[in-house]
Amino acid sequence: MDAAEYKHVVLGLIFLKYISDAFKEMYEELSKDKSSNAEDKDEYLAENIFWVPKKARWDYLQSNAKKSEISKLIDDAMDAIEKDNLTLRGVLPKDYARPSLNKQR
Repeated sequence: MDAAEYKHVVLGLIFLKYISDAFKEMYEELSKDKSSNAEDKDEYLAENIFWVPKKARWDYLQSNAKKSEISKLIDDAMDAIEKDNLTLRGVLPKDYARPSLNKQR
């Protein structure tokens, strides 16, 4: 893989980590507030934080990182994030499961 391609792989993962961290911080705040629902998408949208579905959260992906299907889980995570965040539709990379990235596994 050349450097230009590597950049896109890494930047997608960095973005995923960043929005997961922002989501988690807000999730923890909402969990402390008895009048809020930490799983309510609208709570996040009101604060301009991307909604991150459970199967797209960094903790979930990290707990499955050793599995052979991790690349597909990442692609699925990107799809799920785009589905729930209209401003991201068609923007996130979803080619982590392609053979050229997985040939060294």
